[in-house]
Amino acid sequence: MKNSLIIGLILFLTLAGGVWLKDFIKERERIVRESRERLTRVVVEDARVSSVTRQVEALGDINARESVTISSKMTETVKALYFESGQQVQQGELLVQLENGVQQARVREAKAKLTDHQREYERIEELVKVHTIARSQLDKLQTSIEVAQAEVARFEAEMRTREIRAPFDGLLGLREVSSGALVTSNTSITTLDDLEVVHLDFNVPERHMSVIRPGKPVVGQVSAYPEDRFFGTVVSIDSRIDPTTRSVMIRAELNNRELKLRPGMLMTLRLITDEREGIVVPEEAIMVQRQDQYLFVAGDDDVIERRRVRVGWRTRGKAEILSGLSEGERVVIRGIDRVRGGQTVEVTYAERFTHMGERG
Repeated sequence: MKNSLIIGLILFLTLAGGVWLKDFIKERERIVRESRERLTRVVVEDARVSSVTRQVEALGDINARESVTISSKMTETVKALYFESGQQVQQGELLVQLENGVQQARVREAKAKLTDHQREYERIEELVKVHTIARSQLDKLQTSIEVAQAEVARFEAEMRTREIRAPFDGLLGLREVSSGALVTSNTSITTLDDLEVVHLDFNVPERHMSVIRPGKPVVGQVSAYPEDRFFGTVVSIDSRIDPTTRSVMIRAELNNRELKLRPGMLMTLRLITDEREGIVVPEEAIMVQRQDQYLFVAGDDDVIERRRVRVGWRTRGKAEILSGLSEGERVVIRGIDRVRGGQTVEVTYAERFTHMGERG
């Protein structure tokens, strides 16, 4: 009987111990789980080596490399038009024919006189050879021939003034006259712009003159094509500083073979003055305390380290780190205000956390 009691007690204690152990393990797991749930979540980004630029931002105006208003040199009636609005034309292509009937008649008359003098010269020349007519008669005819040739050239030049041709390759604007219209030297017939390469004119403060010179790259955007980037180079710098604004005019040339850029467009541009390779992090990750700058770096064990760094160039939301950080280290870019050095955190990469990452 006594043995049975002892065995029963042992069984009871074993069962109770098992229940207690099970409850203990569950409680332990709950504590660990809650501890994990209490970890601060931060978003990190790997420090990477990238191209770093120093640049000047400005606004500029697009202008055609060559631009002209097509007009007449005289008052005359339009006989025929050989172009349409927005047409691409080649240098020397006939655009407008003005009335030229009188000039054609004068050219025919002058050519007839020239032909007559030449025939007479040939006849007299034979007579001079046999000494029938004096040499002076032949000289007079030669003078008459030269005068007639000059008249032909003059009347032909007058006739050409009634032909309006494209002075260079380019894109025509809107046609502003019709056949039969009377035009004068003040009448705008159309415009012609050479747009395969365009000029970008912009002002920068005089303090930047020491780093700006021909050949420096320019990158620009216009509101009409917000997804496109237009590339060019500085070609000239004005010789004078504006005394009112203390700025200097810069001219760059941009490739525009697709003819997207048009004269008069406003362009937002970046003039790149220097470029080099360096370790780059998002500018938002940098903390400033008095004269010092810091980053929070998540180690391999997800423990935060407060790291003092030296910052170099800053460009459009990115900052170059000159010292205090190595390539590939994880830099905290969000959740900075909730962490401190030595704290264990839950790490999430920006690409998995948000859709705001930059496109490459």
